[in-house]
Amino acid sequence: MSENNSTGKKGEDLAAEFLIRNGYEILRRNFTFRRSEIDIIAYKGDWLLFVEVKTRSTTDFGHPEEFVEKAQASRIMLAAEEFIFTTNWRGHIRFDIISVQIGTQPEIVHFEDAIN
Repeated sequence: MSENNSTGKKGEDLAAEFLIRNGYEILRRNFTFRRSEIDIIAYKGDWLLFVEVKTRSTTDFGHPEEFVEKAQASRIMLAAEEFIFTTNWRGHIRFDIISVQIGTQPEIVHFEDAIN
């Protein structure tokens, strides 16, 4: 596993733990549909969250949340539509970003309704 993949996996693990601590249940991780992937699908109450996790070890080139591009957001929405259709979800949905900066003390920031 490359260093980037290892950093990304660690960030996703930290983001999932963060969501669980905040009362969310994780339904799926790394859900794929065609060429699209959603890092975490979670829910709480009648809200279904599609979460993109961005992890960086340094902010030298910008904050993690700044790295979600329009094309990626479109692919996330496509995969989300498939998940909603196949599970017959009838509640609210939201597209969030969780930014993880790995360091001696990881910093996690949850941006709700961040992808549109």
